[in-house]
Amino acid sequence: MKETGSAAQPAGMDHAPSDRPAEQAEGHPPDLDGLFDLHRWSPNGFRALGPNIGTARLFGGQAVAQALCAAGRTVPEGFRANSLHAHFLRSGETSGAVEYQVEIVRNGTTFATRRVAAVQQGTELLQLTASFHRPEPGLTHQTAVLDVPDPESLPTPEESLPDARGREWYRGIRARFPFDMRFVGAPPGVAAGTTAPPRHGVWFRAREPLGADPLLHACTLALVSDLFLLAAALPPHGLRMGTPGMLAVSLDHAVWFHDRAFRGDDWFFCAQEGSWAGGGRALCRSTVFDRRGTLVATVAQEGLIRVGPQSAR
Repeated sequence: MKETGSAAQPAGMDHAPSDRPAEQAEGHPPDLDGLFDLHRWSPNGFRALGPNIGTARLFGGQAVAQALCAAGRTVPEGFRANSLHAHFLRSGETSGAVEYQVEIVRNGTTFATRRVAAVQQGTELLQLTASFHRPEPGLTHQTAVLDVPDPESLPTPEESLPDARGREWYRGIRARFPFDMRFVGAPPGVAAGTTAPPRHGVWFRAREPLGADPLLHACTLALVSDLFLLAAALPPHGLRMGTPGMLAVSLDHAVWFHDRAFRGDDWFFCAQEGSWAGGGRALCRSTVFDRRGTLVATVAQEGLIRVGPQSAR
């Protein structure tokens, strides 16, 4: 769910001051520990008091990651997230607390399944199903290969962006998201007016060290997996996120977690591709590698993209 339109319009119910999320300081993104420090108000109920990520609307990746966090807090010890599937129903506001209501679907010997509803001011924003697996030995192989420059060899975004508009775009991203980034090729938020293949790549790393909890690292990956992904469908059409007269919103989002040793505070690379677009929709995929080239996750997302008069519908 993209901040450009996939995060949803809630009902107008006021919260008491204690229910309001903390204010995000201008230019300072929320820290990940705080983002995933959910208040447990019942055995299967959690509340995120903020701060929220976004400008006018809640960033969908935050809702996905916090829903996964809530689900993970209800599974037996020793289980690790192996997949999530989310549907975005409405966009959310950055100014209201979000509640995550977890339903225990299954507790098995090796798998556990949870269903989560994200609710803000009485309006359901997101439905997510998460699966957790107790690690076990098995066959191992991967076909995807990491073949890009190391992050240390790449310029910072501030050094690589060609003009003031691009640097302003990245300052906004940096102020909202607590990650270091390195772009392989043109950054996804600045290329417009010329056509290009539907793909881009980004190295990410959490700016602050994260603890040892595997769930925190899985939630970090889930948060980042939504960032820039739908933008991969736009380069063949000479468009970018924020193009006037364009509506781009995520419809659903899926992540499969492959490597239980993944750490979000070390560099990891997202190879993002817009594999199909038609009929107002686009399908985008991402393969996620750690810096050693291990495939740590696979991501898929379908989005709605409308251009021109259709965007007002």
